[in-house]
Amino acid sequence: MKKKAEIIGVCVTWLTIITQFVLMILNRQTDIPETIIRFFSFFTILTNTLVALYFTSKITRTMSIFNKNGALTAITTFILIVGLVYQIILRATWTPTGLQLIVDELLHTIIPVYMLVYWLLYAKPNNFKLKPILPWLAYPVIYITYIMIRGKLSGFYPYPFLNVSKIGLQQSIINISIILIVSLILMSFLIFVGKKIKSIKL
Repeated sequence: MKKKAEIIGVCVTWLTIITQFVLMILNRQTDIPETIIRFFSFFTILTNTLVALYFTSKITRTMSIFNKNGALTAITTFILIVGLVYQIILRATWTPTGLQLIVDELLHTIIPVYMLVYWLLYAKPNNFKLKPILPWLAYPVIYITYIMIRGKLSGFYPYPFLNVSKIGLQQSIINISIILIVSLILMSFLIFVGKKIKSIKL
């Protein structure tokens, strides 16, 4: 069952990411090089790519970084953040239709839920400790730093809650701080739940 779940994860995540890329190219509002840069400037795309790489690593037995202690819990945390931010903040900001609607739901709802279920079923005890997970927080920190610098230079911010030119630097920092704090809380909650599940299984 685990192997089947990983194969489904690989197929769904990569197909969704590729489809979103094609849709963005077809509906681009700038030249192709800039569109590609913007595509990979979305935390949603990068985090879904992490999920895809995780499942790929399990099938191919490569990319050892995804087999390290805490990797699964960290990636699950980040994809859940993608889902939560979308449902709470971003869903009301646009109304996709057709294929874009399907892809949108996959990226922000179905894949996060699928990853959570996979984590609940298959996470091992080495994913229930905070210390090995903390280094993964470098990922959102590096991402935010990149977005702030590039946004200042290009004027493009992928999310309204990061758009310094519209909401100001202070509010952007507050929003970033809230998301990082929520990430830590969610990580801690997953670890707590994981330990409880482990004790029940024992």
